[in-house]
Order: sequence, then structure tokens, then C-alpha cells
Amino acid sequence: MVARLYTATLFALYQFTLLLGILLLPVAMITERLGLRLPMDRVVSGLNDAYAQASA
Repeated sequence: MVARLYTATLFALYQFTLLLGILLLPVAMITERLGLRLPMDRVVSGLNDAYAQASA
């Protein structure tokens, strides 16, 4: 039961970070021009790896 809740939570967080990354795309493009970079790719990748390990 706890493992299923953990996996569902990871999946929800993964989906939320994908949505957040899409919504923040214009902000990321502006900050990239200023020399700053948003680390959304690392967040999404980390959650994807954690979900893959939890669901295996």
C-alpha cells in the first residue's frame, strides 16, 4: 500500500514538473538570454528515474 502511494506520488510530481516546465518556457527563454539557466531538465530527469525505479 505504501509502495503504491509512493509510486503514485512520484508519477504526479513527474507530471506536475512537465507541466511546470512547459508553462515556464517563456521565462526560461528570457533568463537564458540573460545568462541564467533554469534546471528543469535535471528535475524532470531525476523524477523520471525515481519513478522508473519505483515502478520496476
